[in-house]
Amino acid sequence: MSSQDARTKVPEVTIIFWIIKVAATTLGETAGDALSMSMNLGYLISTGIFAGLFLMMVGAQITAKSFHPYLYWATIIATTTLGTTMADFADRSLGIGYAGGSSLLLALLMGSFWLWHRSLGIVSIASVNSSKAEVFYWVTIMFSQTLGTALGDWTADSAGLGYFGGAVVFGSLLAVVTACYLWTRISRTVLFWTAFVLTRPLGAVLGDFLDKPTSNGGLDLSRFSASGALLAIIVGCLLVFPQRPARQAH
Repeated sequence: MSSQDARTKVPEVTIIFWIIKVAATTLGETAGDALSMSMNLGYLISTGIFAGLFLMMVGAQITAKSFHPYLYWATIIATTTLGTTMADFADRSLGIGYAGGSSLLLALLMGSFWLWHRSLGIVSIASVNSSKAEVFYWVTIMFSQTLGTALGDWTADSAGLGYFGGAVVFGSLLAVVTACYLWTRISRTVLFWTAFVLTRPLGAVLGDFLDKPTSNGGLDLSRFSASGALLAIIVGCLLVFPQRPARQAH
C-alpha cells in the first residue's frame, strides 16, 4: 500500500485543527444569523439554502480522490451554518424549545453513531477511508454541529449564563477533555468526538457575543464583517500551517 493509499481525506488532528474548528463554528453562527436574520430570510428558507450547500460540498468531498484542506474546511463550514439555522428552526419556529431541540438532536447524533458503528464496526476518523464511511462521518458531524448550536443557545439564554458564562462553561469542559487526553487512557475516539461536539456550542456563544446587541451582552458587530474576519482567520491558518491527511486505521 502506498503512502497516499494509507491516508484518509480528513486532516490530521493537531492544535491547529482545533483552532480552525472553533473559528469555523463561530463563523457558522455569524453567517447563519446573517442569512436568517440580517437578510430576513427566516430559518426555514435559510436552512434550505444551507442544506443545498451542505449536500453540494459533501458530494464534492466524497468524490475527491485525495485530501484537500480547503474543500474539507469548506464542508465543515457548510455543516456549521446548516446546524445554526436548523437548530434555530427546531428551537424557535417549531416551538419545542432549547431543551426539546437539544434532546431530539442528541438522540439523532447517538443514532448516527450507533448506525455507523453497527455498519462498519468503528467510528474513528482514521477509518474514514471509503464513501460509506464518509457519509456516516458527515451526517454525524452535521448532527453534532446542530446539537452544539442548541446547547450554546440553551446555556446562554435559558440557563441565564450569558455569552461569556457560556464560553467559560464550554471552554472549561474542553479543558477537562484535554486533561483526559493527556493523563488518562480514555478512548481517543470518545475524547475526539466529545471535543468535536463541545467546540460547536463554544463557537455558538462566541458568535452570538460578536454580533448580538450590546443590550443583550454582545458587541453588536456586523454579522457580515464578523463572518469575513473569521473566514480570513481560517484561510490564514491554512496558508501558514499546511495540513496533512490523517493516516488510515489498519
